[in-house]
Amino acid sequence: MRAIMAEESIHISLSAEQIGTFFGVPVTNTMLMSFVVFALLATLAFFVRKNLALIPGRLQTLIETLFVGILDYMTETLEDAKLARKLFPLILTIFLFIFTANIIEFTPGIGSIGWTHEGGEFTPLLRSMNTDLNTTLALTIIVFVVIEVVGVATLGFLRYGKKFVNVSSALGFLVGIIELFSEVARLISYSFRLFGNIFAGEVMILVIQHFVPMVLPVPIMAFEVFVGFMQAAIFSLLTLFFVKMAITEAH
Repeated sequence: MRAIMAEESIHISLSAEQIGTFFGVPVTNTMLMSFVVFALLATLAFFVRKNLALIPGRLQTLIETLFVGILDYMTETLEDAKLARKLFPLILTIFLFIFTANIIEFTPGIGSIGWTHEGGEFTPLLRSMNTDLNTTLALTIIVFVVIEVVGVATLGFLRYGKKFVNVSSALGFLVGIIELFSEVARLISYSFRLFGNIFAGEVMILVIQHFVPMVLPVPIMAFEVFVGFMQAAIFSLLTLFFVKMAITEAH
């Protein structure tokens, strides 16, 4: 699906553009962007790990303080220090992965370096990965599986399943069906919330850059940086809260 605006000067693609294949597997510009984000985070983790000191400096102290604060909040929310330590790497990785992708979207060259086809249609080499529903859906599936596995591992299969299949009463059965539909609906709400906010921001910036190129783009980009941070935080916090719900027995 593609919308063409302003006399074909603005091309907005709802789906990611394919830039090639790898052993027969289509490679899109959003997929390539996800590899770039992964490489950046891996490089950052390598240098942070390499420069760790027994007596921390200011930067290491700041990072450790932030991490301890996040871990303490998770422990308080889950009421289980052991489970919080197990989930801490996942929650933090999700946040950093989404936030980094949202931030580097505004790096010069992202979305502007590419090639033009014969029909005048431009295909960028790199595009924000969170504007691809496939990416947000993949993240959602990972989170969904983790939530269900943690719920079963904590409560046991029968006690966890009782949340969704309760034949003790008609009301309990109805509530269980509603809970089951709510659980599945997370796949839609999770993925579309992140995709919709980031894609809408990208479209808004493109339109503003075309009509008011010298005035509004910078403050709008600053606002989108804030939106990118909030969306990463919301995705991570919802994961934490849904895990809390999963490990809470039905009552």
